[in-house]
Amino acid sequence: MTTAVPALRSEGTIALIAPAGPAALDVEKAGQWVRTRGYDLRIFAGVYERDGYLAGSDEVRLHDLHAAFADPEIDAIFCLRGGYGTPRLLDCLDFDLLRANPKPFVGYSDITALHLAINRYAGFVTFHGPMLNADLLGDKQQPTESSLFSLLRGQLGAGNLITHPAAYPLTTIEPGIACGRLLGGNLSMIAAVMGTPYEIDAQGIILFIEDVNEPIYRIDRLLTHLRLAGKLAQVAGVLVGDVAGVDNVALQRLLKQTFEPLCIPVLAGWRSGHCDPNLTLPMGAWVRLDAGEQRVVLEQDVVVTL
Repeated sequence: MTTAVPALRSEGTIALIAPAGPAALDVEKAGQWVRTRGYDLRIFAGVYERDGYLAGSDEVRLHDLHAAFADPEIDAIFCLRGGYGTPRLLDCLDFDLLRANPKPFVGYSDITALHLAINRYAGFVTFHGPMLNADLLGDKQQPTESSLFSLLRGQLGAGNLITHPAAYPLTTIEPGIACGRLLGGNLSMIAAVMGTPYEIDAQGIILFIEDVNEPIYRIDRLLTHLRLAGKLAQVAGVLVGDVAGVDNVALQRLLKQTFEPLCIPVLAGWRSGHCDPNLTLPMGAWVRLDAGEQRVVLEQDVVVTL
């Protein structure tokens, strides 16, 4: 079982790093947002840098990631944005350092590569959740923020339902119940690291997928890639997040074609990913998926109070 991380303590310090792409940051607004919620903000150097489509050089972005984990004063790490860049860091990650200093790590999209690598080689829970610039400072509607902090602060634990807003109906593609580690993220990134030492360990997992700006035929191609690689045959169930820009009827038809032969539960429409609201999910945590009842329940604590 993937281990829990220390809970985000009251009046703690949140680190902001940019391990992927660059983005302009309103520092005053960011500081005020974090302070209003009772925390201090530590902004690392790479947040201010830009190297084309990257937020600083690989060396700077890697240093910030390592430094944020190593610093005992840092209680949680938020990513500035996604974009592209994290796969370039994977073969330089110090997993011994990360394993010795587990703490909440939050992001999505391109950050998926780090979720997969940390889960596989450092063995602790990370959080597929909102990033500071586009989501939290972008005033995405609730429960974007409350979903994040309820998990980081330990208000949700083993036996608790991970709630989904009733305003956004879910779709049961295939009914059934399955238990396993919740793992995945951005579908394009999951496929991009296939064939590397950082590819998803799909055995018995509840696979979570989301994506943005990919037409339906590319979603088909990505899922077919995972099927031909033998990954889909290993999963116990599937939770489909937001697939932005794709016709929902076409998506449901593709999901039915892909997963019906596998006879596993599949639940679609979960508001996580490039969407508003953007709900947080604990990557690596053991969960129970009931696709028929449209429920996801935590089967382990994801944070612990020290």
